Amino acid sequence: MAPSPVAPFAFPPDQGERLVFGETTIIVRAAADSTGGSFTALEEVPPLLDTPFHVHSREDEMFYVLEGDHVFVCGDEEYQLGPGGLVFLPRGIPHAHRRLVPGSGRLLSIMTPAGFEGFFRILAEAAGSGGPMDEAYVRASREYGITWSA
Repeated sequence: MAPSPVAPFAFPPDQGERLVFGETTIIVRAAADSTGGSFTALEEVPPLLDTPFHVHSREDEMFYVLEGDHVFVCGDEEYQLGPGGLVFLPRGIPHAHRRLVPGSGRLLSIMTPAGFEGFFRILAEAAGSGGPMDEAYVRASREYGITWSA
């Protein structure tokens, strides 16, 4: 049997790299370097802002609802999901997300291929250094292939 290119790992609840920008906290549960580039897993914890329409050019996303009630829109489809619900959002299709109770809820997001944690690292680094967040969003979006709808 060939050796595994990555080592197994586990995190207790609420553990992992914490990326904080504004009032938003993202916990990196699995990153490109720990999964051999297979996928990224991020936990979004409250309070969070809703995400306006945008398009990923590189990643497919899947969200698993841990807490709260959420609405996901992907193309012409709308999905309202509560705890235990799952939605798949393919790359190249505009999508958005909102919480039915603003700032509430918790999500596990899995993206493939891996690497999108870098988007949030740029935002967290800018917030930590007191840099301009508008410029950080522009830079992160450019580097990670995200376009935002007006």
